[in-house]
Amino acid sequence: MTVLTSAPNATSSASLTSGRLPKWAPWALLGVSFLVSAAVFGVAAAGAGTPLADFNIAGTVVVGILLYMVIITVISAIAESRRKAVDRLMTALVATAFLIALLPLVSLLWTVVANGIERFDAEFFTYSMRNVVGDGGGIVHAIWGTVLITLTATVISVPIGLMTSIYLVEYGRGKIAKAITFFVDVMTGIPSIVAGLFIYAVFALLVRPGISMGFMGALALAVLMTPVVVRGSEELLRIVPNELREASYALGVPKWLTILKVVLPTSIAGIMTSVMLAISRVIGETAPLLLTAGFTQSLNTNIFNGQMMTLPVFAYNQYMNQGTNPDAAVARAWAAALTLILIVMVLNLLARLIAKWFAPKLSGR
Repeated sequence: MTVLTSAPNATSSASLTSGRLPKWAPWALLGVSFLVSAAVFGVAAAGAGTPLADFNIAGTVVVGILLYMVIITVISAIAESRRKAVDRLMTALVATAFLIALLPLVSLLWTVVANGIERFDAEFFTYSMRNVVGDGGGIVHAIWGTVLITLTATVISVPIGLMTSIYLVEYGRGKIAKAITFFVDVMTGIPSIVAGLFIYAVFALLVRPGISMGFMGALALAVLMTPVVVRGSEELLRIVPNELREASYALGVPKWLTILKVVLPTSIAGIMTSVMLAISRVIGETAPLLLTAGFTQSLNTNIFNGQMMTLPVFAYNQYMNQGTNPDAAVARAWAAALTLILIVMVLNLLARLIAKWFAPKLSGR
């Protein structure tokens, strides 16, 4: 009589002797590594008479990560295999590289929020800096200037950039397309001050020297935005499957309508992302706007007449010309920087909603 024995439970947790480390082991080893590193630095600080406030946090983290890499590699090689140990070591290196890349961004956001939250009040968003030399004042004029100039630059650059990318992908062949691609690549890397000098020189020749107005700033930003939109949209249009185009042509749909109804809706989410990258590229520019749009302490909503203030120029001006109360001026500069970050965040969320709204709807969803 054959006795059937039940197979071991496949879902049982792994152990150190099963050839596979349990899921909690890497986290536990990481915690132990940090504790050992903190103990070493704590003993060293106590021996040197260093106050607790001067404890070396950065050194503790670095040594803890290095210690973790050594421990996880050795234990994995013993309990699992050499290949798995190398895999865990590479995972730790990649995660560490990610945290190192993320650290400056987190530090920047924390610094801006910590210093800029002081002036986030109703007065700051409802008043301008007209007749203000000390405390008080606001950035309503700078917000209007940033929104109007950036919106005008977007209206100018996006249609030009999108139609250029459509030509390069769908129609462009030969030397003309290669020349356009070359000049777009060159324009992508030009310094922003060059765009401002170009627009300033054109208006100085056509209108009069020394002129400054918001429309000039919008044109300077459009010069910087256009190549970014072209390169981003071109790559996204190229990854649209040719089968979609061929199916449309087989139904007798002309090429222009295929582009309008098939190609663009398929890539609209990526195109909106490239547009947002272009806006983020120029919304914080200061040098070209100092030359073209100038700066003013009063509210001006007419981009075709008079100088206009923008948020980056406002932050620069407050920091460089601190008036009778330097602390208040620096606080306004930080608050303007935080406002600029929030505007970019709102624009990104809006772009995602627009992309989701216009994206092709899949059946069954």
